[in-house]
Amino acid sequence: MPAVKTTYLCQQCGAASPKWAGQCPACSAWNTLVETIAAPRSPGRTQSAARAVAGASVVTPIGRLTSAEASRLSSGFGEVNRVLGGGFVPGSIILFGGDPGIGKSTLLLQLAARIAAAGESVLYVTAEESPEQVRGRAERIGGVVDGLNLAATTDLDTALAAIESVSPALAVVDSVQTLTSPELSGPAGSVGQVREVAARMAEVAKAGRTCIALVGHVTKEGTVAGPRTLEHLVDAVIYLEGERLGSTRLLRAAKNRFGSTDEVGVLEMRGDGLAEVDDASRFFLESEETPTAGSAVTIALEGTRPLAVEIQALSAASSYGSPRRATTGIDVNRVLMLIAVLARHAGLNLSGHDVYVNVAGGLRIDEPAADLAIATALASSLRERPVRTGTVLAGEVALSGRLRAAMRAERRLLEATRLGFDRLVTGPARGERSASRQSGLVVAPDIRAALEATLEH
Repeated sequence: MPAVKTTYLCQQCGAASPKWAGQCPACSAWNTLVETIAAPRSPGRTQSAARAVAGASVVTPIGRLTSAEASRLSSGFGEVNRVLGGGFVPGSIILFGGDPGIGKSTLLLQLAARIAAAGESVLYVTAEESPEQVRGRAERIGGVVDGLNLAATTDLDTALAAIESVSPALAVVDSVQTLTSPELSGPAGSVGQVREVAARMAEVAKAGRTCIALVGHVTKEGTVAGPRTLEHLVDAVIYLEGERLGSTRLLRAAKNRFGSTDEVGVLEMRGDGLAEVDDASRFFLESEETPTAGSAVTIALEGTRPLAVEIQALSAASSYGSPRRATTGIDVNRVLMLIAVLARHAGLNLSGHDVYVNVAGGLRIDEPAADLAIATALASSLRERPVRTGTVLAGEVALSGRLRAAMRAERRLLEATRLGFDRLVTGPARGERSASRQSGLVVAPDIRAALEATLEH
């Protein structure tokens, strides 16, 4: 058998080099050469004929094919199914990322156990732990079930052979950074090794009906360790987020070829593993007591799900020349813009105050409809006047101080009513400048009017 040849390709310009160098000889970029297996070339005489035969073998009329999405595999977790778009798609490859210790292995072992308990064959490839260690965690979470098989190896070829021999409905690989291909000289976790592992796993998944779930570690920047091409090789990239010392875990999709990337799954870490949160809105509300100054509630839309979220703000006179602005769960630039709007259009000057804004429960909010709640929480803290009881806010604040209505305001109002709130303050819809006739919906034209209708006198 001929020896496998490797080469080094530049990830920026694509130039090839016979050996590694710190700088690409073609484009002069630094640290861009990655070890790659050199594909063997067919003899020049038969190259065109070989391509023609290979091309004819892969051409299939689309009418003869059946959709893989029609036979999704339920994960056993409603929150995971929500983020995946309905469950695992046979023949797909999914990358699960998250900080160390966040619960990636625990979640995937729970998913593997529930799918095995439903009568499907599952293979758990562990490259970081011994089978005995995995068995101990399975006992803790109640995952010792028939149909769940373990394979402990760090060799890529051995792991692929195990998947092909078992042909499971789901194969979990924990983790993609610890498997190595003997054909590459780089160490485990290097860019070349990680990319080769993901590419070979994708080939096996596409060739059969097995869904492969890869566990990926996250760097300090919050991205999956390895090249960006790793995310292009998989069908979905799912992140498990949360504070290690907290109990809340959020599941988000950064990429999903089979569903929306706007959905969020809410889980809670317990002693026996991760559990679904039945009522996410009540879970994120800190308490049902009388509102205090600096606190406002908004109804955020995460995909198709409305979530009640508490925005907390604190303003205090600055002791230094340059006031401090710190945020958690909200873009700090958005808060700075709202501080300027409050100063210009509501007469609230925060230039001499330190400002801290936090989203309770560890959730991150990106939609503009949270602007009104953030601005109201800031005004409430500065004036030391709490928000009126039973009030939620949702609306976008413009630089002119005008308000725009939140999308799907009626749906937000229904969720607020279910949680015991009796009115939703928002901006006017397009062409509307008068109060809405719908019960419980309060329309304010600008930020000054919204604060007058919201804060206690």
